[in-house]
Amino acid sequence: MEIKKGKNKFYLGEEDAPLAEIIFSVDEEGIIVAEGTRVSQELGGKGVGKMILKELVDWARKENKKIRPICPFVAAQMDKTPKYHDVLEETGF
Repeated sequence: MEIKKGKNKFYLGEEDAPLAEIIFSVDEEGIIVAEGTRVSQELGGKGVGKMILKELVDWARKENKKIRPICPFVAAQMDKTPKYHDVLEETGF
């Protein structure tokens, strides 16, 4: 399975009809905002969501950016995966 990078997403399949995707934007401060994750039924339960999240994390590291997870899946995975904490945005609370 090849994960590709689009304009504001990482995805599997075709960009206009992906089988799985993680959608993000980059805010004015350069923070990557992870907005949503979707995995098709046929790929569900196979760890594909985690695979595309890893691509986003690897890209954030390469670009020296932090991630703000507003997507519940991304937030949960980043919270319980200590090796992702280096790219998790500090909330200041």
